[in-house]
Amino acid sequence: MSHTVIGTSSGKRCFFGRFLCVLGARVVMACRDLTRAEKAATEIRNSTGNGNVVVRHLDLASLYSVRQFAKDYVASEERLDILINNAGVMMCPKWLTEDGYETQLAVNHLGHFLLTNLLLDKLKSCAPSRVVNVSSIAHRGGKIHFDDLCFDKMPYNSLVSYQQSKLANVLFSRELAHRLKGTGVTSYSLHPGVIRTELSRHVESWFPLLRALLLAPSILLMKTPREGAQTSIYCAVTKGLEEKSGCYFSDCAVKEPAPEGKDDQVALRLWEVSARLVGLTEENRPTASSQI
Repeated sequence: MSHTVIGTSSGKRCFFGRFLCVLGARVVMACRDLTRAEKAATEIRNSTGNGNVVVRHLDLASLYSVRQFAKDYVASEERLDILINNAGVMMCPKWLTEDGYETQLAVNHLGHFLLTNLLLDKLKSCAPSRVVNVSSIAHRGGKIHFDDLCFDKMPYNSLVSYQQSKLANVLFSRELAHRLKGTGVTSYSLHPGVIRTELSRHVESWFPLLRALLLAPSILLMKTPREGAQTSIYCAVTKGLEEKSGCYFSDCAVKEPAPEGKDDQVALRLWEVSARLVGLTEENRPTASSQI
């Protein structure tokens, strides 16, 4: 395997990157914290014997950073075969990014939306290629609040915001699949499982009882980061998934998303609103699904 893979990650544990390195891929770790990322990259190089692991800075909370990353990548890398949109935040306080957007919407959805679109030409030139969007079972019960995406009017609820961002991942992946039909680029969304990582740090700090439960025997029911990476890996490299483009996966199998995740009209509207929010120009946009 000589493919080039981008994985957006915290950099602390990049198990899908480690697995792909074993297969001989060139892996680009797109991370906000370069110190932690480089430490993880060194561990991957040493454990796999694959020195073709690169760390690049990417802050998904900054549209400028996303654009700069994409510009540098396109200028310096020959290939992009797999893009894994993995990074995210969960149930954080109401913070606004430098662009003025609510953090969970910005990091979990808008940053990945812009990144993917800016790299589409590279993905198309390397087709067959794939985009893997890490969502969550939390998309169930979610709603896209078009009238108040950043909770400027309604009271901020960290769970409602998280559900919105994870539903956005599913809808984005579905609409992307429609728009890229016939190009050789396919798109998949997935629930990685309930994983014991630092992603839950905000929840634990607000709800001490939950922290106690996570440290209790119930932790045995949660997946390790290695286990949680398996469905991402499955969607990235399993042969014959092309006909499943736009589908939602869990435990390395196609699963039915929530009804909210299958609403093509909402998916189309979300795409157009997202494009406006990130300043995506017309020449960057793939053809609308309604025109295919």
